[in-house]
Amino acid sequence: MSSEEETLRRLVAELRILEGSANAIQSRINLVNAALTELRIANMTLEGMEKEKEETSLFVPIGGGSYVKAKLESTETVTVGIGAGVAIERTIKEARQNLENRMADLEKTRTTLQQQLTQVLEKIQDGRSKFQELSSKLSEAERPKGVRKAKGRT
Repeated sequence: MSSEEETLRRLVAELRILEGSANAIQSRINLVNAALTELRIANMTLEGMEKEKEETSLFVPIGGGSYVKAKLESTETVTVGIGAGVAIERTIKEARQNLENRMADLEKTRTTLQQQLTQVLEKIQDGRSKFQELSSKLSEAERPKGVRKAKGRT
């Protein structure tokens, strides 16, 4: 096996790894986007709650496009999950600030992931260009001397 063939094999292996990395990063971006959407909806809900009065009837989403009718018991506080199955009571203002901080952190994470994805995609493009060059060189080298490349029939 020639050094060019070995280089071609390494390049193919590297491209596969890079494509796997790109897919993993894209999956993480999708998860971050889903989390951001959920936090935005929660923030809008809290914003709407600030304007409501106690004992107001609400439809509370339970998932799958289904809702439960409920009465708003308090417009002052909400229960906020802080992780590991632990929840605490916060004012709506505190809860919204917490959501905004979490959204800002996720936006930073998404920006970082998008930069990483761009870098990986650029490396993939460079690798594909190198692959094309090497493939062309190898096919030229394999063609017997004195034999021209056939022209297409018209």
